Amino acid sequence: MPLGSEKVVNVIGHINPDTDSICSAIAYARLKREVTGENYVAKRAGQINAETRFVLKRFGILPPDYMNDVRPQVIDIDVGRVKGVGEDISLKKAWELMREDALQTLPIVDENEFLKGLITIEDIAKSYMDVYDSRIIANAGTPFRNIVETLGGEMISGEPDETIKSGKCLIAAANPDLMESYIEKGDIVILGNRYESQLCAIEMGAKCIIVCDGAPVSFTITKLAQDKGCFIIKTPYDTFTASRLINQSIPIRFFMKSENLITFGLGEFLDDIRDVMAKKRYRDFPILDWNGRYFGMISRRRLLGARKKKLILVDHNEPSQAVDGIEDAELLEIIDHHRIGSIETMGPVFFRNQPLGCTATIIYQMYKENKVDVTPEIAGLLCSAILSDTLVYRSPTCTETDKAAAEELAAIAGIKTQDYAMEMFAAGSDLSSKSPEEIFYQDFKKFVVGEQTFGVGQITAMTGRELTAIKEKLIPYMQKAMAAHEVSMLFFMLTDILQASTELLYYGSGARELALEAFHLPKDTETIILKNTVSRKKQIIPAMMMALQEE
Repeated sequence: MPLGSEKVVNVIGHINPDTDSICSAIAYARLKREVTGENYVAKRAGQINAETRFVLKRFGILPPDYMNDVRPQVIDIDVGRVKGVGEDISLKKAWELMREDALQTLPIVDENEFLKGLITIEDIAKSYMDVYDSRIIANAGTPFRNIVETLGGEMISGEPDETIKSGKCLIAAANPDLMESYIEKGDIVILGNRYESQLCAIEMGAKCIIVCDGAPVSFTITKLAQDKGCFIIKTPYDTFTASRLINQSIPIRFFMKSENLITFGLGEFLDDIRDVMAKKRYRDFPILDWNGRYFGMISRRRLLGARKKKLILVDHNEPSQAVDGIEDAELLEIIDHHRIGSIETMGPVFFRNQPLGCTATIIYQMYKENKVDVTPEIAGLLCSAILSDTLVYRSPTCTETDKAAAEELAAIAGIKTQDYAMEMFAAGSDLSSKSPEEIFYQDFKKFVVGEQTFGVGQITAMTGRELTAIKEKLIPYMQKAMAAHEVSMLFFMLTDILQASTELLYYGSGARELALEAFHLPKDTETIILKNTVSRKKQIIPAMMMALQEE
């Protein structure tokens, strides 16, 4: 089963998460785990703002992991867990491993599991067909233990871990007089049971004699070999078979590909690797884990088995506000309190959308419907989300259901709503040290009406003085933000919680005219102050959409 699809369902909010988006994801993931016993995990699609950080710290909850793209990744496919081998194993051993597991490619790793190279069936075949060098065993730095293993032999004399560094390999088929003319110091000599041949090879300084046909080796030959530093290997194979097999003892590092390896990481997106794979002739590609160590192998065929990530959306239902790659994910549920957007699904999903002030209110209702206890920590998160979204019941989106839910949750969490809300908003509105970008994206959403796309951000503060300082940062930044989002108009709400009013900043061709028309303001208005206006969802967006539709 693909690693990333082990029944994990990601519960995630919108790309510029506010307190409701984060807290609802955490609370709903817990509810689903309690009800189903399955693995539901809260995620976030953007950076956590100061207010939400305060809430999570206050109730001892870790922030959800970041997920910025839900397209299928390497981790979502069936990665072949082919075990890596050391670079010193013989060609014969590599061939046996590949034949046993029907592999085309074998990964070579070091002692820390970092990838060193690859060897293919084709590489091994070429090693048999293209090698004519009698010194290749030495040139390859072959350990004697590889020869013993390859020949199914026994080392009578010598050190198996010693590496062959010089000499050629030959067969002693001639008489001793002729052998003296071609055996050199350091050679490996394959021979039979003839005492004279064995003695001659040792006397000529051979590094190793390989005695074939399982012939016994006399004590005299063994003692002489030890005195001369000559190794003895006894093999059951005849001289022809031994000479044919011995090159298979060469370590695979001599033939492996070790440069310009094409590797992929577990986190890479399949869309990004398909083109790379198509341009290469290789059948298999190595996968590295999050630490850069070898993990497994994939082939083009395995890409067909990729499973989509399973998602539940909370606090949004529009593609423009959703995490990247939403069209490639398997959407299971949507829990929201906003207008219904244009999101499309491949099949039916559970969709719960209620005209309430906060998604957290819906989540709390579902806890009660499923008779699942709300812990003080979860109660604190849900209550914080409601207080934040409704601006402590001041927003026109707030309903009596929201207020009742918040007060019940506050009792479970052990907090007083008014006092706690002041702490929370104070923590969230401390924006003096933040960059214009951090402030702008703390709560920003895009909207589409016909062919028009516009963005609306919002920041709330406890004092007008703080909003004035923020305004000086934001106005020059809005030009850059507009270009980045390819929208025709940008708006930003500077909302004074205590005064229940908003100053609306604007940028872009037609932005000022749209705002004046939407809120029925005089045409000479420069600074747009909207009294008794705190809600983007219920007061700003509907008015703008209506004005655009009337154009």
